[in-house]
Amino acid sequence: MMMAAIRSSLRRKVVLIVMATTVAALLLSAIGLVIYDLRAYERNWTNDLTLQAEILARASAPALQFDDRDTAANDLKLVRVRPAVLQAAIYRQDGQLFATYGRTDAGELPGFPEHPAADGYLIQGDQLVLFRRVVENGEPLGTIYLRARYLPWNRLRDYLTIIGVVMIASVALAALLSGWLQATLTGPILEVARAARDVMEKRDYSLRARKTTEDEIGELVDSFNGMVADTGRRAEALREADQRKDEFLATLAHELRNPLAPLRNAVEILRMPQATPQMGSRALEMMDRQLHQMVRLVDDLLDVSRITTGKLMVRRSTIVLQDALRDAVETVRPFLESRQHSLEVRLPPEAVAVEGDRTRLAQVFSNLLHNAGKYTEPGGHIALTLEREGEAALVKVADNGIGLDGASMDAIFDMFVQVDRSLTRTQAGLGVGLTLARRLIALHGGTVTATSGGVGQGSVFAVRIPLSGAAPEAAIAATPGSHAPRRRVLLADDNIDFANSLASLLGSHGHEVRVVHDGAEALHVAAEFLPEYAFLDIGMPKVHGYEVARRLKANPATAGCVLVAVTGWGQEDDRRRARDAGFDRHMVKPVDPQQLEAILAGRRDATLKAD
Repeated sequence: MMMAAIRSSLRRKVVLIVMATTVAALLLSAIGLVIYDLRAYERNWTNDLTLQAEILARASAPALQFDDRDTAANDLKLVRVRPAVLQAAIYRQDGQLFATYGRTDAGELPGFPEHPAADGYLIQGDQLVLFRRVVENGEPLGTIYLRARYLPWNRLRDYLTIIGVVMIASVALAALLSGWLQATLTGPILEVARAARDVMEKRDYSLRARKTTEDEIGELVDSFNGMVADTGRRAEALREADQRKDEFLATLAHELRNPLAPLRNAVEILRMPQATPQMGSRALEMMDRQLHQMVRLVDDLLDVSRITTGKLMVRRSTIVLQDALRDAVETVRPFLESRQHSLEVRLPPEAVAVEGDRTRLAQVFSNLLHNAGKYTEPGGHIALTLEREGEAALVKVADNGIGLDGASMDAIFDMFVQVDRSLTRTQAGLGVGLTLARRLIALHGGTVTATSGGVGQGSVFAVRIPLSGAAPEAAIAATPGSHAPRRRVLLADDNIDFANSLASLLGSHGHEVRVVHDGAEALHVAAEFLPEYAFLDIGMPKVHGYEVARRLKANPATAGCVLVAVTGWGQEDDRRRARDAGFDRHMVKPVDPQQLEAILAGRRDATLKAD
């Protein structure tokens, strides 16, 4: 009966033709767009993973050449910044597994292949596996293995939802129109289909469908054009984020390798039998500088993690702002002197009190001073000033360095953005210092702004922090240079080199030290040795550090022992877990020998710094 009604009515035939044509056009366009996008997703994801493997290959080539498994393992840890990467491994040229990395929060993962496959990639369900050879100067050294998440179905679901909405709306409109409206209906729909095809083929998100009516079809065209515009903005944002990510990974690898070269040279100098005391002294000074540089990079990475997870915190109290500024100057002065800069500091004689975290504020100002010195040619001039501006304290850091153009004024506060990207730059970094500075000052209720007369005209960074009406808290006096009394110290760490070197250091100061390398042995020795202080690693074999701390506190014979966690885990959650387990202190590797000595001396000021 329905077919007879359609055959007997030209209007129904036109409606059927319009509906069929519309549905067919949308289906074909949608299927083509989805297939193209899925293939583009697979291609882009494999290209991205291939680039990651190439970076790891270049970074790990020296480790393979010198059979350095520790360095290779450290190189693999670079992929921690990529949550999608689940596993990574390095194989030697003979096919033997050399170093591995696995993400601990990814659940159960398959084991690493016994031998590497040929170069290429393989999709295994929701995971993508890639092998990439490591070649140095034409010589094959090994193979990189990466396993990452591969989730194209989320994108497919979104596309199917959009397609379904568009098709339902089109069919409903086609059923309601009749007669001469059919031509009006067909034109806009075909225009949308044409625009969709062009966008799919050319990947040009500036293309738009032409709007010819102001009715529902016109709204459909507007929605489509809005969707294309939004997709274009998202694609551009993803491209920029991907570019910054690649630049960050490359910069990170470069910056981490930079201190390693002088450290290796210094070690070789110290091994030379003909090395003079002067050469040894200079080598030690160089090692100390490069070690501090690596610690600074690691601290910056930790702060990046805190920023992205929203765990960046400050501990505010009423402080004298001049104290934080002096701390910053003391921190950065050796760097400025190495660059032969002149530093002018102008602070008011009266105390300027603010509600703030002295350590974090000193970090902000040292970052600004360090940036000023880094982007100013040697022999430049840097000024640090403090003044009152209404109800706020105004701190300015001015330099006569390379300056900023108008487009860089706000962009420099974005994550991983650096002003100087040239290969000839002599100073570099991770591009997180100004982002961190702005976030920290925002947590203090203040602002950070940048001004410049232009490229080559220097720049001025202004920090405004609300003044406090309360009196500043009294500072705790430190006693530098004092030595701790002789202590019984238990040192537990499965890193044998770290444990033995730290034991030698403590022993040279007169302390009685026992060294163990696992948690079970730590409990056994503690029961006999009865240490006054115990420095414990967290990730030890047999019994982990948290459990060792709980058992020592539960034993009346060792309950009075001061427990210090010495670990590479330094997030706020790690400190909380250490406190809950019974630790009295928490120190992040590499530890400062002065802080160790201050803790053994029982000084509260040093304890606060260590915590």
